[in-house]
Amino acid sequence: MAGAEIERLIQLLARLPGLGPRSARRAALHLLNKRDALLQPLALALRDVADKVQTCARCGNLDSHNPCAICSDTRRDDALLCVVESVADLWALERSGVFRGRYHVLGGTLSALDGRGPADLNVDGLLARVGDGSRVREVIIATNATVEGQTTAHYLTDRLLPAGVSVTRLAHGVPVGGELDYLDDGTLGAALKARRPF
Repeated sequence: MAGAEIERLIQLLARLPGLGPRSARRAALHLLNKRDALLQPLALALRDVADKVQTCARCGNLDSHNPCAICSDTRRDDALLCVVESVADLWALERSGVFRGRYHVLGGTLSALDGRGPADLNVDGLLARVGDGSRVREVIIATNATVEGQTTAHYLTDRLLPAGVSVTRLAHGVPVGGELDYLDDGTLGAALKARRPF
């Protein structure tokens, strides 16, 4: 039906999260129909990203500079270090506009079922950042509220406490604008356990 080049584009698009074969076919057709306005600028942007974006040696973020813009920002608080599972989590926290400290990307979570142990994560880099001579006073563990995220948080806490830093965890519970009737039992239970004075 379509040429080899188009089929290759569809197959590559289908690998993206949220796109199945049908959605990838529609996206490819849209790109081809908007060749000048969309396809060619996208191809140039992808080439630029492939050539210039790298992993920050300090925190693990992705940027065209090393160290990244967040690590280079002198207005950030060096005493606060937020540990996240992935760059996607870092970007989500940055979108909130609330946190003004530093980040550390682990590159995943501990998972015995998947064969991922501490050596597979950037734990040594975290311990080095918090170690001797560091200005870090508080490490905020911002792993997901999954079994793997909780396991990773407990492991990191055990490793970080001997360094003499305060270790905190993101709160879990009712989201802003959430209605109790629509929340799952785990979320409601976490919200009740994490209640605070009003």
